[in-house]
Amino acid sequence: MKNHYDIIIVGGGMVGLTLACALAKTNLKIAIIEAHAPKAVAADSEYGLRVSAISRASQQVFTHVGAWQHMLAQRVSPYEHMHVWDATGDGRIHFSAADLAVDVLGHIVENNVVQSALLTSLLQMNAEHGGNTDWLCPVVIENIHIDGNTNRVTLNNGELLTSCLLIGADGAHSKVRAAAGILIEEAPYQQQAVVCVVQSSKYHQHTAWQCFLPTGPLAFLPLADGRCSIVWSTSDTEAARLLALNANDFCRELEQSFEFTLGAVKSVGERAAFPLVRRHAKHYVAPGLALIGDAAHTIHPLAGQGVNLGVLDAASLAQVISDAVRERRDFHSFNTLRKYERWRRGENMLMMHSMSGFKYLFGND
Repeated sequence: MKNHYDIIIVGGGMVGLTLACALAKTNLKIAIIEAHAPKAVAADSEYGLRVSAISRASQQVFTHVGAWQHMLAQRVSPYEHMHVWDATGDGRIHFSAADLAVDVLGHIVENNVVQSALLTSLLQMNAEHGGNTDWLCPVVIENIHIDGNTNRVTLNNGELLTSCLLIGADGAHSKVRAAAGILIEEAPYQQQAVVCVVQSSKYHQHTAWQCFLPTGPLAFLPLADGRCSIVWSTSDTEAARLLALNANDFCRELEQSFEFTLGAVKSVGERAAFPLVRRHAKHYVAPGLALIGDAAHTIHPLAGQGVNLGVLDAASLAQVISDAVRERRDFHSFNTLRKYERWRRGENMLMMHSMSGFKYLFGND
């Protein structure tokens, strides 16, 4: 069949593209379906509101698939220290790259930089290895039918695609997860994350700063041009109030809440907020189907581990699939896919509950 693939990946964001890149050198025919085309970032363009703290493990994955060099060519912001403290007590902790005998603890990278770099790497590998991957974007899915043998995806242009394996990398409100009937445990944190980019009077010192306030954690994440990306987790009502403030009043409130750790906040860019919800799918896999990234789990952003868990999901699933192909086993069978679920579910649950524990511990008065 002309439109039959070995694997269809629904979602061409950071996690879906990581999986596609990791599988690009196999002989599998792969389609990636994405509704929104990523945009390359110019060095002099404004920073995006959504950034991720890329761990060293994720950096290794990106390096392995050839995407890290493309991120460096756009922009990344390394941090060498992490300083966390409790605004209502005397508890504090400091991590240093030097103490761990590494050059950096991680990098702050805009989500659209990660996505565009991965796509560049994928297209390059696709050209070098016979063009086994089809990038279908922008495309919207009209219908998904899953039967464990031949999955069917109908697009808004009327095209019908089929595959042996369907991957849900389509985020927290996954259409793939819904079509598979996989239930999800959902627990709202009763918080929203207010995000923006600010300029402070003191240099960030290549340090990721985080202060636990009674209403939630406030993080200043260092950017390469000396500014900071702000992630301020707070109550729904407080988030609405912060967004309604004029720029000057917001800066005054931000610097006071952050205890003037980086001095005065001199300017602030566009502000936005998004709700925080803990989610965990009851199952990651079914015959001919697997979930990765936010389609399988979402956590509180206080440690910036959400995307890193998704990247490790993608790397682990790619390893399981590649091993099965090399050993001439059914890469889409339930038994094969269960190896991925067993590999990742326990680690993801530990991180999810740890972050929830920190959130509730520091929020306890």
